[in-house]
Amino acid sequence: MSDGQAFFPQARFGQTLRRDHWWVQPLLTFLGLSAFIVYSTARAVHGKHFLVAGDDAQFLLSPFFSPLLFAHAPHNVHAWLGEFPGWMPQWVSPAFLILWAPAGFRFTCYYYRGAYYKAFWADPINCAVGEPRSSYLGEHSLPLIFQNIHRYFFYVAALFIGLLAHDAYLACWRTQGGVEHFGMSVGTLVLAINCLLLGGYTFGCHSARHLVGGGMDELSQAPGRHGCYNCVSSLNSRHMVWAWCSLFWVGFTDLYVWMCASGVWKDIRLF
Repeated sequence: MSDGQAFFPQARFGQTLRRDHWWVQPLLTFLGLSAFIVYSTARAVHGKHFLVAGDDAQFLLSPFFSPLLFAHAPHNVHAWLGEFPGWMPQWVSPAFLILWAPAGFRFTCYYYRGAYYKAFWADPINCAVGEPRSSYLGEHSLPLIFQNIHRYFFYVAALFIGLLAHDAYLACWRTQGGVEHFGMSVGTLVLAINCLLLGGYTFGCHSARHLVGGGMDELSQAPGRHGCYNCVSSLNSRHMVWAWCSLFWVGFTDLYVWMCASGVWKDIRLF
């Protein structure tokens, strides 16, 4: 008698019965993430034109370099710790000191893991499509076990939102004749929108939901936490949208500051 077990041969890589354009999503994800990785890495290595400051100009700092811990002259006067130490190699830019934090948060993000597992590792490349390997690698061994530290990166990312909000506040002021004047420019709005989008992405994280709603059997018994949980859940329902919009805008914000700092664009003053 048959034991009721059936044998299904391993499908070849890319083999599928699907008739839709299943390859479009992983391809677009691959191209989008690859473009951002190349651009952000090139900007970190470039390490110049990341700050607009001076007389009669709004203070604009690229999010790729914020917080500005160390900087070479003349921007060292705006750095928290001043000039780079003498032992630091000249090729090290301020971005190298801080980009690990937002990059680590995105790399371990639950949404991005599902996205780039398909696009880069083909694990799987899409639902019901043959994989290039016969076993599931999982996240219980190196290197994927590091994905489990996402909850800790959340606290670091939340701190960065506060720092970026402070940068947006500084962008509301300009120095004229040694006196600070309140005002706004297009750059001010660019930095403010960047903070808003990154905040929506960060505080819509699954780790944030667990932080505000975990540890209670009846969340409704704590109205304050229940309200926070509903707010985070509302952001989380559009986590993919927040993720991609914030990724695009943080790159555009750096580009905007770069172009203004190098004199290619003029930061138009609104009032």
